[in-house]
Amino acid sequence: MSKIDYHYQGRTAVITGGARGIGRGIGERLQGEGAEVVVWDLDPCHFDPTLNDFKPALIQAVDVSSLASVEEACRATLAVTGRIDFLINGAGINGPVAPVWDYDPEAWQRVIDINLTGVFNTSRTVAPHMRAAGFGRIVNIASMAGKDGNPHIAAYSAAKAGVIGFTKAFAKELITDGVSVNAIAPVITETALFKEMTQEHIEASKAKIPMGRFLQIEEIAALVSWIVSDECSFTSGFTFDISGGRSTY
Repeated sequence: MSKIDYHYQGRTAVITGGARGIGRGIGERLQGEGAEVVVWDLDPCHFDPTLNDFKPALIQAVDVSSLASVEEACRATLAVTGRIDFLINGAGINGPVAPVWDYDPEAWQRVIDINLTGVFNTSRTVAPHMRAAGFGRIVNIASMAGKDGNPHIAAYSAAKAGVIGFTKAFAKELITDGVSVNAIAPVITETALFKEMTQEHIEASKAKIPMGRFLQIEEIAALVSWIVSDECSFTSGFTFDISGGRSTY
């Protein structure tokens, strides 16, 4: 896939869950277009420095479900970069695959804490710096599960629906500050999260995609790259479909 040079020199992007998978793919794309990339990840040891010459300016161990952890990471990032222009909220877990009546309450809370409260914690912490600068782009990685509701992953579906609602509300709060807040709703993507899913769940999810294939990380990165660009200047509070034709609303 060819790349478009959006000239991100001088911009700094913070990517949660950026050590691997979708977050890493987005980081590689933005760095390739000139941005300085900072990775916030619960387990930075998953980062492989030998892949694709991706060299973040900073890699920090951050638990997005902890406001204190996020605030400390923000202070450390600003000490190194002096700015945060893009915030990509990619940290997330799938959680168990089980019907609601069998769903472990502690697992439910953990999925909500990371996938939804984590977005609140990072957004709350970074937004004041963007407002002061008069510019910012926040992109939340939601999910088609947040639009449609997927059986047996009720916590994940609920959290991602919450991310979509949060995106709409927060965007309106920042609408005159030069800061946009948007989300994307991908379908199932071939990442390490597959390890948390049953083969039956994976195949059922693939069957719902009219294109008949899994979404690729590079396709997500390309969409995010455009959303944070100056060319995406009049859209905020929107959830971009990236579903292979599954959902067009």
